[in-house]
Amino acid sequence: MGVFELILIAISLAMDAFAVSLGKGLTVCNVRPRYALSAGLWFGGFQALMPIIGYFLGHSFAGVVTSVDHWIAFALLILIGGNMLREAIWGDDEQQDGDFAPRKMFVMAVATSIDALAVGITMAFLDVNIWIAATVIGVITFVLSAAGVVLGCRFGNYLGSKAGILGGIILICLGIKILLEHSGIIG
Repeated sequence: MGVFELILIAISLAMDAFAVSLGKGLTVCNVRPRYALSAGLWFGGFQALMPIIGYFLGHSFAGVVTSVDHWIAFALLILIGGNMLREAIWGDDEQQDGDFAPRKMFVMAVATSIDALAVGITMAFLDVNIWIAATVIGVITFVLSAAGVVLGCRFGNYLGSKAGILGGIILICLGIKILLEHSGIIG
C-alpha cells in the first residue's frame, strides 16, 4: 500500500468523525480551543487505535466484526443523535455545551471508529506498517475533527436554537448512511 492510498483511506475514515465533530460544533455558541482539541484527540486517538487492534485481531475475528460493525455504529449514532435532538428541543444550552464530557466523547469516538477496526483487520493481510498507517489515520482525523468543531460552531452562530437539532439530524443521518452502505443499498 502506497502513501497516496493510505492518505485516501485516512481521509475516508475521518469523514465520519468530521461529520460528528461538525454536529458537535453546531451545539456550542463560542468555540473554545478545548472543544476542538477534545474532538481531535478523542476521534483521532480512536481512529489510530482501532486499526492497530484490528490488525492484531487479523483473521480470527474478521467475519464477526465486519458483519456487525455497521449495526453497532448505526445504533450508537441513532442513540446519540436522538439524545442531541431531545436536548436541543427540551434542554437548555448548558446541557448542549456539556456534550464534550468524556463519557459522551468516548461513545462517539467508538461509534465513528468501528470502520477503522475493520480496516485494521484488512491491513493485516496487506503489506502495511500498521504503526505508520495508524499515525497517518490518527493525525488526519485529529485535524479534520478539530476543524469540524470550528466550522460547526461558526455555522451554529447563524442557525441559533436550531443548531442542536441540525447536529442531531446529522448524527442520525450518518447512522442511517452507514447502515445503508453496509446493506448495499447505496454505494
